[in-house]
Amino acid sequence: MTLKFPPISPKFPQMLHGADYNPDQWLDYPHVLEEDIRLMKLSSSNVMSVGIFSWAAYEPEEGVYTFEWMDQLLDRFAANGIYALLATPSGARPAWMSEKYPEVLRVEENGIRNMHGARHNHCFSSPVYRAKVKEMNGKLAERYSQHPAVIGWHISNEYSGECHCNYCREAFQNWLEKRYGTIEALNHAWWTTFWAHKYTSFSQIDTPTYRGEKAVHGMNVDWRRFVTDQTVDFCRNEMQPLREINPELPITTNFMLDFEPLNYWKFTELLDVISWDAYPTWHDAKDQSELAAWIGFNHDVFRSLKGGKPFMLMESTPSMTNWQPISKLKKPGMHLLASLQAVAHGSDTVQYFQWRKSRGSSEKLHGAVVDHVGHENTRVFKDVTDVGQALEKLQEVVGTSVKPEVALINDWENRWAVKDSQGPRNGGIHYEETLKRHYRPLWDMGVPVDIIDSECAFDSYKLLIAPMLYMVRPGVGERIEEFVKNGGTFVATYWSGIVNESDLCFLDGFPGPLRKTLGIWSEEIDSLYDGEKNSVVMSEGNKLGLVGSYDAIELCDLIHLEGAEALAVYGDDFYAGRPALTVNQLGEGKAYYVASRNTEPFFTDFFKKLVEQEGLKRVVETELPQGVTAQLRSDGEFDYVFVLNFSESAQHVKLDEQEYEDVLAGGKVSNELELPLNGVRILKRKASFHS
Repeated sequence: MTLKFPPISPKFPQMLHGADYNPDQWLDYPHVLEEDIRLMKLSSSNVMSVGIFSWAAYEPEEGVYTFEWMDQLLDRFAANGIYALLATPSGARPAWMSEKYPEVLRVEENGIRNMHGARHNHCFSSPVYRAKVKEMNGKLAERYSQHPAVIGWHISNEYSGECHCNYCREAFQNWLEKRYGTIEALNHAWWTTFWAHKYTSFSQIDTPTYRGEKAVHGMNVDWRRFVTDQTVDFCRNEMQPLREINPELPITTNFMLDFEPLNYWKFTELLDVISWDAYPTWHDAKDQSELAAWIGFNHDVFRSLKGGKPFMLMESTPSMTNWQPISKLKKPGMHLLASLQAVAHGSDTVQYFQWRKSRGSSEKLHGAVVDHVGHENTRVFKDVTDVGQALEKLQEVVGTSVKPEVALINDWENRWAVKDSQGPRNGGIHYEETLKRHYRPLWDMGVPVDIIDSECAFDSYKLLIAPMLYMVRPGVGERIEEFVKNGGTFVATYWSGIVNESDLCFLDGFPGPLRKTLGIWSEEIDSLYDGEKNSVVMSEGNKLGLVGSYDAIELCDLIHLEGAEALAVYGDDFYAGRPALTVNQLGEGKAYYVASRNTEPFFTDFFKKLVEQEGLKRVVETELPQGVTAQLRSDGEFDYVFVLNFSESAQHVKLDEQEYEDVLAGGKVSNELELPLNGVRILKRKASFHS
């Protein structure tokens, strides 16, 4: 079995290392541009993202183009063995465009059109803006798509935001008519008989705002779908001239950490490679491993978007940010550890915002490879160079991936709906926290996980986890049932199977399409006040072999058994003795239902038992110290094991009996591994994880 994907660019089939570079800020400082080339080479940087916010430099007046500065830059790159991800500049348009064509500016929920300024302040529906973007991108493609330094396109920057102008209102109406066909179908899906909000034509529908309609949940989720689709369509419009002129160049756009407004799964068919921007608040908490696990979760999201294909860490900071509540410096070792964490989860790049600190404006104090002092004699520059030199030793890792046995469903549309539901806990439904609690034990054990959408295929996994799958879209329940019948193990929780794709409640008992698979009926759910607890008492001799009791907080589902077996019951309140944890045998597999929101150590104990009983493989078959994880990349012939220490001290790791080599330091490795504080080791062995 091979798990090797092609490199991001065949021009340079190595790990990419570099930064966002803004030479147009320094055109009046030619000595700075010359010095940058020397420093790039010194830091083992080989790629720069350029032109991200350069529209005004390219086209200072409408129809007047000044590309000469970019010509010189790319030629200088090519002469020095440096490559470019050439960006399209649509993230920030020039002032002359806002003045002449005010329709390109967004209209907010309050109905007021924005003034010129900031970034991403443009309407994705505006015909003028779409035409201007397409024209600019066509000129860039004609001029640079065959340039030897250019290895790919970086589309726009961190797509985000929505607009409520007349163009967007009309586009939303057209989108709805295409989705539903008739106004009667829409009225039923949105349940508009509530509050007498029935429509008689699509032209009556406004965008949902606080000035108008916000209480129709079906409308709210459709609006989010529309915003995603309109953004995707804008991206497609940007890409068209690039594809037409040179279809060989790969295209990406940079996504963001845990970004709720856009369903990133809808971009996957458009993009050749996924990239994202990671800015963890390292050192802001005593338990740094909790943050590290969450960042690992997000890395896994972006690897999973393209079926395991390596992604790009497009932005990170080599030192500090300037926009977080507390902009803390990275302590010694953390930059290398955090960078290689991205590689461990599937990134073939480590890139930064930014290469050189801006002299003025809002990001002048944001971290960068090159500080205002302008030379290499800084701690941060050395940290960046250490990463570059490490990446040079990882050429054989390029293109490798992992095929996990475990998948966790993190469904964007479900997330929108569950947080809009006005259900049992308006004081905090904590969907993301629930995902973390189900992921963390697997991260601790070094069990690889794919983070998938509910419409993905399930059949390649042994364990499927679906925390709070409140919205079950058509066909999903049936495919989960088939997964279990065929021998899979499924884990679901409270507040699942409540609504369909239109946010309409199921009428045949919760958890709706999951009821047969789980073998239970959920009659009602109790919300606990903050600080209030119940207990979950394990039944004697239960099949998981768990003993004792656990604390339940916030949500307790009151269920009836319909074929499932109770593994634990509630210990308190009027529902004491009712099932709190169940398992249902269905065909060759089984389905677990966790009826309450439990605190640790429940999840650690529960998933440890599942890993043992289902024979799920760990990256290293050993007990890892608290705060240490092991992640895997493999080409099918060799495994590359990343052992990362996110604890608060040095750690000793006992490896299994396999033979390992140290990829960075060279030489054989004994089965005793010493990890310093913020330490990382990359080990190579014969492939065994999938054998």
